[in-house]
Amino acid sequence: MSIMEQKDVLKALQRDHAAELKLAAKRLKGTARHTEIIPSPALSDMTGHEILLKPENLQVTGSFKIRGAYNKIASLSEEQLARGIVTASAGNHAQGVAYAARERGAKATICMPQITPPLKVDATKAYGADVVLYGDVFDEAAAHAAELAETQGMIYVPPFDDYEVICGQGTIGLEILEDVPNVTDVVVPLGGGGLGAGVALAIKTFKPEVRVIGAIPEGSPAWKDSLASGHVSPADQVITSAEGVAVKHPGDLPFALLNEFLDDLVTVSERDINEMILLMLEKHKLVVEAAGAVSLAALEHLNLRSRKFAQAGGPHVVVPIMSGGNIDTVTMGAVIQKGMIARGRIMNFEVELPDTPGQLVKVATLLAEQRANVIALDHDQFKASGHYTNAVSLGVTVETNGPEHIDRILAALRQAGFQPKRIY
Repeated sequence: MSIMEQKDVLKALQRDHAAELKLAAKRLKGTARHTEIIPSPALSDMTGHEILLKPENLQVTGSFKIRGAYNKIASLSEEQLARGIVTASAGNHAQGVAYAARERGAKATICMPQITPPLKVDATKAYGADVVLYGDVFDEAAAHAAELAETQGMIYVPPFDDYEVICGQGTIGLEILEDVPNVTDVVVPLGGGGLGAGVALAIKTFKPEVRVIGAIPEGSPAWKDSLASGHVSPADQVITSAEGVAVKHPGDLPFALLNEFLDDLVTVSERDINEMILLMLEKHKLVVEAAGAVSLAALEHLNLRSRKFAQAGGPHVVVPIMSGGNIDTVTMGAVIQKGMIARGRIMNFEVELPDTPGQLVKVATLLAEQRANVIALDHDQFKASGHYTNAVSLGVTVETNGPEHIDRILAALRQAGFQPKRIY
């Protein structure tokens, strides 16, 4: 980090946080939605704590990003607005900046990597922004945006490493304190760290006894490494389906704030994330993207993976922040299927049958007796391993009611003399 950046970080840390957060809330009135808390009986039963959801997936543009983008753009002078806004983003930040720029009557240019899904490009254009597709990865698009800011005098709106952006995201913390006066813990997903830093700054400024717990996917280790080493430690690689938090290099200012204010960090698996996307759909009729489900996935692990949480006595009132809901339908379909497999709601098995008439009917009858709904059958005469001299391989996918139901089905098949091999 250069001296200048270090100086900027220190300058930001010395600002009047209480006043700046209140100003951000005032600016956002009428633009960002004050998302209403949703109690979750399902998660409360599952965890044994009172769980109240903060649904930023229901925010304007489908994510919290509108808050930071709008607060930053609202802080600019007329002269700065006239120069135009530029940023780089492959997702939610792009839409937040495009929306905020339109609200403020400024021209926005968004640089996106060429691999950005057309859906996100179109959504950004729909808010009136110019989209420039540049580079193969996000870092190249970001470098191009920085170049445009320099050569054309545009104002760059960073996705997370900026004080005004952080204060905008911090208004979520203010709303939680207002709506849930007895809150004990707030769980927030960490990517670049703007959301976590803003929320932690707000909570610790106005009610320091409330714990702020960060949540990350196991495939995105930058925050874990950075907090452990006491300085920003970029990840060599990031492997997670939660692209909203797939950040290699956390922000310097978010790090400075979270290093001071974050109480704990919890790591979650891809399976946990998928299960929570499915649970939100089923129990709350809410669409949550993978990054937004990271904080939900942490809830089950708080007792074990957060020492500060476990050591705190008394009842816990926990507010997880669902950061966004922008997920495409193909991903959603895959998540639903993975989630159903993980919960034992879909099973696939293979079984070898003697090549004699009536065997398929026998299996089908058994499955019907066990109330297993057949989704797909693959009856292949050429695939068998020769377990019987004349054998047929049968692949079956069934809808089931959970792990116990699966065990009963497999036991019934074995009892009838079959040797089923479960694939998933």
